Amino acid sequence: MTQNQMEPQEDLLVSLTLHNFSAEMLKEFALKIVKPYFGGNMNEAMRRLMEKAISEETMVNQAVVETKG
Repeated sequence: MTQNQMEPQEDLLVSLTLHNFSAEMLKEFALKIVKPYFGGNMNEAMRRLMEKAISEETMVNQAVVETKG
């Protein structure tokens, strides 16, 4: 079973606190990314962007392994 296929009881939800982010960076992210692409839902934006980053990293690693193999 991979990390993406966790048992439902293992899929725990957590709350995050962000530190050392400038207000300007957060505002720009909200205006340029969250508002137009995620309907203003910051939580959804963060979750989906994290999922996308993990998925892309997995694809890159698989391609590297296949190239070496």
